Amino acid sequence: MSFKTQYQSKLGSADDAISHVQNGDFIIVPTGVGEPPALLTALSEQRRRFRDVKVGQILAVRKFGYIDPETAEHVRHVAFFFGASTRPGGQSGWIDFIPSYFSEMPSLIERGQIPADVVFSMASPMDPHGYFSLSLGADYTMAAVAKARAVVLEVNPNVPFAYGNCHVHISQVAALVESIDPVMEVSLPKIGPVQVAIGKYVADMIDDGSTLQIGYGGIPDAVVMQLTHKHDLGVHTEMIGDGILTLVESGAVTNRKKSYLPGKMVATFALGSKKLYQFMDRNPALEIHPADYTNDPYLAAKNDKLVAINATLQIDLLGQCGSESLGSVPYSGTGGQADFVRAANRSRGGKAFIVLPSTAQNDRLTRIVPTLAPGTHMSTSKNDINYVVTEYGVAQLRGKSAKQRAQEMISIAHPDFRTELLEAARKMQLL
Repeated sequence: MSFKTQYQSKLGSADDAISHVQNGDFIIVPTGVGEPPALLTALSEQRRRFRDVKVGQILAVRKFGYIDPETAEHVRHVAFFFGASTRPGGQSGWIDFIPSYFSEMPSLIERGQIPADVVFSMASPMDPHGYFSLSLGADYTMAAVAKARAVVLEVNPNVPFAYGNCHVHISQVAALVESIDPVMEVSLPKIGPVQVAIGKYVADMIDDGSTLQIGYGGIPDAVVMQLTHKHDLGVHTEMIGDGILTLVESGAVTNRKKSYLPGKMVATFALGSKKLYQFMDRNPALEIHPADYTNDPYLAAKNDKLVAINATLQIDLLGQCGSESLGSVPYSGTGGQADFVRAANRSRGGKAFIVLPSTAQNDRLTRIVPTLAPGTHMSTSKNDINYVVTEYGVAQLRGKSAKQRAQEMISIAHPDFRTELLEAARKMQLL
């Protein structure tokens, strides 16, 4: 049977495709815009006919109908990372949460520690050899494809065909639906003067020839905007977005000086504009791979001068980062922060930056605290921390004593809070 004949035999409506879901199933959905809207809309509309179905995803960007406390016994969301659409449910307890390093999620699926009965994913059109590209999110989804009873793809001509380990063959697919809507676009965050100041400190410490991992957020993007004059930068990251595209277009990113996969930029998911998705299509300079490849600290560290830039919500005087909760209240998730901090620490000439504004709530609260708030989910440990950057400067903590760390952290706190931080450090016998 030809590939085209197989394709036609598996093509149907989204309502038909939902028939592959059984009660008790765990459905794996890719990160962000890799989520298939037609399939998840159909699941939402039919959710009351199911019992105990779970949808697992690291970052949901749309609030589909099934994300509903009234019908959670029918179809329930399981977050690996909270975003705006799932955070209220996580904080109220009717959305479940599975913490994990992003790099380890594929192995958790392979070992059956996270189930994968069905995969729902966006996909590019099929190529002449029978392959689809899961270019918007290979992440943990490729591991799920290998385990799942049924792989259901939403094929859309606006999804780029990317190279790398992100391809699914028609013979692996149980059902197909087609859609033509534009891929969801996610704009760059707003950047203010605080973000620009932090970005300048970081940008000034990034050498020509460095390889970048850049997280999502206003501060990482403020760093990117100040790197356009650099030379021969490389990219080995989890997320490719419009900030990186800006560096490519400016000529700052060439990938020529990378010591691992020279000439190639590497990512595991995409989040950005139509222009970004078009840039990704059959681009030989870009590869999309699963997270156990992109985020593995050992593999990422093969890049000399690896620079990791990630944000946190709160940090204490020893350098412990609370990046995923507000006290015990969940806010985001573990993601790849610790993966890349460790990778940069291993890299020859590597630098790991944790960035944050010094205050919150219009300068009413300090984000640099004596100890993390009770119940805080710690993301990056005091043993892994390297550089911490606020709008008031840079603290380098790696190899420093507890006393030296406290002094460094207080020096980059907002001036209005330095006296009380000094007093707290003395009470803690840090000074």
